[in-house]
Amino acid sequence: MNDLAPAAPGGPAVRPGAAGDAAVEALVVRAQSGDLTAFNTLVLRFQDGVYGLSLRMLGDPAAAEDVTQDAFVRAWQRLETFRGGSFRAWLFTIAANRARDELRRRGRRPTLSLDEARDDDDRADLDPADAGPTAQELVEQAELRRALEAALLTLPDDWREIVVLADIEGLNYAEVAAVTRIPVGTVKSRLSRARGRLRDVIRDSAELSAAAGRLTDRR
Repeated sequence: MNDLAPAAPGGPAVRPGAAGDAAVEALVVRAQSGDLTAFNTLVLRFQDGVYGLSLRMLGDPAAAEDVTQDAFVRAWQRLETFRGGSFRAWLFTIAANRARDELRRRGRRPTLSLDEARDDDDRADLDPADAGPTAQELVEQAELRRALEAALLTLPDDWREIVVLADIEGLNYAEVAAVTRIPVGTVKSRLSRARGRLRDVIRDSAELSAAAGRLTDRR
């Protein structure tokens, strides 16, 4: 597997639409026929999403890189088992399973601030809007980001995984259900409760309130 493209963060995230889905399907077919170049293209296309999921589940950049690399190696080895549907969801299932294994091995929750781990420019979901901020505003946005990421890490592991998949990676309910192997109804209820918990944490956080207030006052 040494010829696989490196599965580390760096390239732009790509979330395929209808045309993108067709392109992914074509690449998968070629890869299943043994075309390593096609598979490396898939790696480059999805590596940021897989890394982002792994990082937010584990809170450890080194472990997330290991999980990401391992997920793509396993995907290449098991590519013949993919029978259609969402390739991204199939790939995320492999990565999520590997990350869960690592969480079980550790037997503890992650504690590292994800803002310290990686400046993830393509993950705007948890960031305040950028309208040409000043240096001071960038500092304040960084403070808000740290607080938001800390709030995310207060969630139970299974809730956090669903929030990352649905609200950060943009998977639909059916795809999240496929990755987590739980019914769609359970996905919806856990996501609702997780969002409620995050709202409570944000509301009760003096750091979040202060950071958000400073940004609001400047607009």
